[in-house]
Amino acid sequence: MSDMFIVCSNVSFSWPDDTPVFQDLSFSVGTGRTGLVAPNGAGKSTLLRLIAGELRPGGGTVSVAGVLGYLPQTLPLAGDLTVAEVLGIAPVIKALDAIESGDASEEHFTTIGNDWDIEERTRAQLDRLGLGDVPFDRRLSTFSGGQVISLGLTAQLLRRPDVLLLDEPTNNLDLDARHRLYGLIEEWNGCLLLVSHDRALLDRMDRIAELDRGELRLYGGDFTAYEEAVRAAREVAEKNVRNAEQDLRREKREMQQARERAARRASNAARNLKSAGLPKIFAGNMKRGAEESAGKANEVHASRVNDAKARLDEASRAVRDEHRLALELPGTNVPAGRTVVLAEHLQVRLDGRDLYAGEGVDLTIRGPERIALTGPNGSGKSTLLRLLNGDLEPDGGSLRRADGRVAYLSQRLDLLDLDRTVAENMAAFAPAMPEAQRMNMLARFLFRGSRVHLPVGVLSGGERLRATLACVLYAEPAPQLLLLDEPTNNLDLISVDQLESALNAYEGAFVVVSHDERFLAEIGVTRWLRLSEGRLLESGAPAVG
Repeated sequence: MSDMFIVCSNVSFSWPDDTPVFQDLSFSVGTGRTGLVAPNGAGKSTLLRLIAGELRPGGGTVSVAGVLGYLPQTLPLAGDLTVAEVLGIAPVIKALDAIESGDASEEHFTTIGNDWDIEERTRAQLDRLGLGDVPFDRRLSTFSGGQVISLGLTAQLLRRPDVLLLDEPTNNLDLDARHRLYGLIEEWNGCLLLVSHDRALLDRMDRIAELDRGELRLYGGDFTAYEEAVRAAREVAEKNVRNAEQDLRREKREMQQARERAARRASNAARNLKSAGLPKIFAGNMKRGAEESAGKANEVHASRVNDAKARLDEASRAVRDEHRLALELPGTNVPAGRTVVLAEHLQVRLDGRDLYAGEGVDLTIRGPERIALTGPNGSGKSTLLRLLNGDLEPDGGSLRRADGRVAYLSQRLDLLDLDRTVAENMAAFAPAMPEAQRMNMLARFLFRGSRVHLPVGVLSGGERLRATLACVLYAEPAPQLLLLDEPTNNLDLISVDQLESALNAYEGAFVVVSHDERFLAEIGVTRWLRLSEGRLLESGAPAVG
């Protein structure tokens, strides 16, 4: 019997408009934790849906051994469902209650089956995910997005799956919920295949599966080991390209030298034949022989050049396009002693109650501070960013901002005009910048050629992020304060890396709300604030890992 739980053989799949996603894709996954990585749009979620049976392949086969659990990115759940209904235990709970009330109908025993301990098991699973005291009759509409994800995961775990598929499970989870999920993942001993851009989660994998150009490659070890393997392979590939380029130049040079030698020999032979006074027919035969010999030599060299070109093409295909941003943003510099924001006793009232505790929130931002704002979901972090940006007027307290532009990047990336092209949006943000300079700057953000003339509305999530960053960071005047709300949500790993590059080049102050500890560590955060139970307090940097 095979020890592989997931087997895909020659799988092909296209969308209804005939856009191909996979062609003859084959791989297998066994026991252990496997992280699936690829750029957005490569087909990661589609592959999980094929394995889960939500989609049917156009060709090939997909087989799964054992009980399957699947948690998609977006749960198709109605808000009026109860916790028991979401968890799939409502009929069993109802049957248990009926028996406890004296109704010994056989149908109740059939419904319960072997699940007499369903309440205890459910409570234990909910407790592991921080929801141990949640009533079974509570409605889904009263939960946060992160809590809904935790409930959905609990529902899958209660099925006791042999194979578990998770699609971006840490999206919308706060730090505490993420760490609870990490602990659960570390204890998992079945077959797990998950899609994620959460590097801390990927570092808890046994192997990484990379989906690239329609092929799936497996790398042993966690994400850090995968990055090292990719880096080493890239260095080898780049060396091979350099060697192939040298070989091609040498072969071209030798072919040219051979042609020049042949031309000189032909010229000398013609003069010698003429001076020797040989019969024309004999001289013609000698000339044709020399030309044939030169032609064969030329063919040999041309073949060597073509072989060198083929080796260069093959070596070039092995080099990954890293899509890295290289930026300098001196115009965003903020002097170290400058007060950018002074907020005292900020208060907001929601549904008749104060959002923040006591006298409200106090916050001073000086110079180019890099501030991470953390805290549980629903604690008021996004509301505080909107107050700092001026989108929301406080119901109490005062807020003063220094002269200079404030830029706010919401989770929706809705700052740009979707109907305008990238170039047109850039012109609106920096009208005084010469067009040639704008095009050069957009090229640094990887918008080259026809890409600058695409409407923003048709861009991928990563492209829209780059376009937004370009417009914000090179706007006139340059921003002195950046406010970012969960900027890495729904970004692939390449886009997260690009965002890190842009923020590391930025020289002003920023406040970023994020639950991604690795991202926060990479962007050089200098000050950590935590908003919890209505209070904004200084906190230390969390340990990443």
